[in-house]
Amino acid sequence: MNSPLLEAMAERVLVYDGAMGTQLQAANLTDADFTLRADQNLPPLALAAAERLGGKPLDGCNEILLLTRPEVVEEVHARYFEAGSDLVETNTFGATSIVLAEYEIPELVSEICRAAARVARKAADRFTDRRRYVVGALGPGTKLVSLGQTSFDEIEETYLDAFTALLEEGSDALLLETMQDLLLVKASVVAAERAMAETGIRVPLFVQVTMEQTGTMLLGTEMAAALNMLECFPSVKAVGLNCATGPVEMTPHIRFLGQNSTRPLAIQPNAGLPVMERGAARYKLTPAELAEHHTRFVEEHGVALVGGCCGTTPEHIRAVAEAVGGRPHTADCHWRRVRHLFPGFDFGITPANQSGLSLIGCSSLYSFQPYEQDSSYLVVGEKTNANGSRAFKDMLAADNWEGLTELAREQEAEGSHVLDVCAAYVGRDETRDMRELLSRYNRHVTVPIMIDSTETPVMEASLRCLAGKPILNSINFEDGEGRPRKVLDLARRYGAGVVALTIDEKGMAKSVEEKVRIAGRLIDLAREYGLADHDLFLDCLTFTLGSGEEEFRTSAMATLDAISEVKKIYPSVNTILGLSNVSFGLRPAARQVLNSAFLHFAREAGLTSAIVHATKIVPENRVDPEIWKIATDLVFDKREYAAA
Repeated sequence: MNSPLLEAMAERVLVYDGAMGTQLQAANLTDADFTLRADQNLPPLALAAAERLGGKPLDGCNEILLLTRPEVVEEVHARYFEAGSDLVETNTFGATSIVLAEYEIPELVSEICRAAARVARKAADRFTDRRRYVVGALGPGTKLVSLGQTSFDEIEETYLDAFTALLEEGSDALLLETMQDLLLVKASVVAAERAMAETGIRVPLFVQVTMEQTGTMLLGTEMAAALNMLECFPSVKAVGLNCATGPVEMTPHIRFLGQNSTRPLAIQPNAGLPVMERGAARYKLTPAELAEHHTRFVEEHGVALVGGCCGTTPEHIRAVAEAVGGRPHTADCHWRRVRHLFPGFDFGITPANQSGLSLIGCSSLYSFQPYEQDSSYLVVGEKTNANGSRAFKDMLAADNWEGLTELAREQEAEGSHVLDVCAAYVGRDETRDMRELLSRYNRHVTVPIMIDSTETPVMEASLRCLAGKPILNSINFEDGEGRPRKVLDLARRYGAGVVALTIDEKGMAKSVEEKVRIAGRLIDLAREYGLADHDLFLDCLTFTLGSGEEEFRTSAMATLDAISEVKKIYPSVNTILGLSNVSFGLRPAARQVLNSAFLHFAREAGLTSAIVHATKIVPENRVDPEIWKIATDLVFDKREYAAA
């Protein structure tokens, strides 16, 4: 990406603007300023809206000023540029159809965004001492996807319209600010990437979330979950925080980002926490105090973009610009990591630079789950699967969504780190069922989800229901590379890990050599789509030892050896097994011991995760030694008591 803004950001600290609303409130505007009229040289859609509204003022809709009083907005931008801002945000915080519908003008998204970018650009062009930048900014709206108040589709379409207009009118970057719902963030990022692809205009995308005084986002999201999801998207070039609190309350989150993010940091605090005086909120943080905090953020945590949010003024930005504006990035370990990982200012995660990631794992709406467990393996619960759980299947047949949700929560309580979810049931609409189920799991289950389906449309519908970073299960080469490419494209577009099975056009690999060969082919294809090695879960497959067939006597050993070899060649790749396959056909008591023994040896071989019912796995020291020996002999095909 050729971006003068990224080049400038890599060289020095850049200064954002401050609050727009504060300045507009101080402009002594009247109802007439918020009223669309035919004499205002309006675009056709706005002119039609003016006639329909019949002179009704749109009080509170600051975005309408771009059509009725653009010079007022331009002067606000100019004051911030004069104070030292390198970049200003367009006056489009609420410029989506969802927000504008509250003012009866949802059709004006594009017109408002176009006007906003033109006005900001006009202000920027008034300053010739150095290049100034326009950031096309959108806020969170007034409805949340995760709570079912709006849909992924609706968010994607309206943010697509807005971002397209902002791009076509010359924005140097796009910004999602004050984000409160990770699923809404995901839909908006998808929209931004679509807008860039469809217009052919590629610019940096910045994302700033809002952390409440509770220490999480509005819906309970931890910072680690937000960062883990955002770093899935190469288009996101900077991450950070704005609004809700002042710099003091933001500090722990900024420290976390400085220690873990591989993207430059953008920070815009409020001017402290508001204090109610005479029925109005007042912000008490002084310009000097804001500058002091930003100096510490730059020096200690490597913040690259600094500015202000609610309550901040041109005086605040002047103090910040004088304190840190234009500083080169110096001794901060975060920025050195960013510069090292992204030579040429290419801020994106690829297989070549994946080692820089601190948060290697998956996430839900609420929490981050590392792939590597300190004293265990990644437990993928198998009870939320229509193919493996009678209880799940019966509840699905009865549309018992509450029961299915409780079943998932039980697995979580039993120690599952991830839940494998499959709703494939003959005679039912799998897409509908997954949408219904995963929308509930997104809200009510705190661990990440593994989407288990053979149908790519089902996978895509599922991805649009889940915040955070899920895992897709699975791909293989049974029918060639067509379907794996589609699934990997989904993983790239929505941000997900992928399970890959060692199956090719000839069938399931049985020998160690075939398993390793197909694994290498799967890894090469995943890398082609930008999937980091650690986000690929190789399943070297195991066959049942319960059939007694001679062909499969050594199959468990082949699986163990293949896991060991894959980990030796590709140390960052994760490995996984559907563990219960090894004991299929045996009685429950025997299955429990054989599964436990096989898992024990698989972990010794390098297995990092398993799809399993965690409470039915028992350690060796809790099994009768003679019984454990029988299971071990079966795994390693030791025929000590075989008949001659």
